[in-house]
Amino acid sequence: MLPVTASPWTASISIPPYNWRFAPHYKTRNVPIPNTENLLELRDVSFGYGERLVLSGLNMRFPRGKVIAVMGGSGCGKTTVLRLIGGLVHASRGVVDFDGTDVASLDRDGWYKLRRRMGMLFQFGALFTDMTVFDNVAFPLREHTRLDEEMIRDLVLMKLNAVGLRGARDMKPAEISGGMARRVALARTIALDPDLVMYDEPFTGLDPISMGITANLIRKLNDALGATSIIVSHDVSETFAIADYIYFITDGRIGAEGTPDELRASQDPTVRQFIDAQPDGPVKFQYPALPLAEDFGIGGRA
Repeated sequence: MLPVTASPWTASISIPPYNWRFAPHYKTRNVPIPNTENLLELRDVSFGYGERLVLSGLNMRFPRGKVIAVMGGSGCGKTTVLRLIGGLVHASRGVVDFDGTDVASLDRDGWYKLRRRMGMLFQFGALFTDMTVFDNVAFPLREHTRLDEEMIRDLVLMKLNAVGLRGARDMKPAEISGGMARRVALARTIALDPDLVMYDEPFTGLDPISMGITANLIRKLNDALGATSIIVSHDVSETFAIADYIYFITDGRIGAEGTPDELRASQDPTVRQFIDAQPDGPVKFQYPALPLAEDFGIGGRA
């Protein structure tokens, strides 16, 4: 296994003070997607469980160094996109291309090497509860490198410093807040300096201040690493604040795509319902069911 070298950027990143106007006014770098080299592409990708089609004909590009969001309502297939990219499930049709490699062609060793270039922030952090903050961040370094403990210590402290939690190194997850735990998980996610960082609902369960801090960190760490970030989220304000480009999934397909400004201006009924949090629209409250009278067996009663 190849050793991981220290990254000088981690020692100098500081967390800017939270700005209550951060989410609606943070200026993103809207660079045209087609003109940027892509680290990852999904080409005509479809996936289903048995006979149930979850995703159909997805074409998505993830340029190097950009923050790309995948948005949509609950159950639309957002997290399945991350599972396809990480190789946890395999497309029934189409190509998932990571840096020129069709991931479907990889054997076990190939996947192992590829996943070392990926980092994943799980929805609720997934920290080891019996380990300290320090040991949680050190875990991937100890498992996947041959670095000595002195180098691991320096790297862990730099990663924790980058997320503002160097002083919490000896605490257990139960002793810190939910927002702090999410930042520890973020430090662990970037421990190996991945080329691709995936975030599964990174703002879920956070208070407004923690949401702002987390959004700011995602943007700044992405730019410092030069990584490609994929955010799966349904939180409009925070995601629109930091994304360069957004894919909006509806009914397993790309229903809309564009920069945050382009989607804000969209008149597509489903996009408008989602962005404006409207209870009435194309996305119905009731899951499809039989007519009420038929379901209760009262249709033929006298």
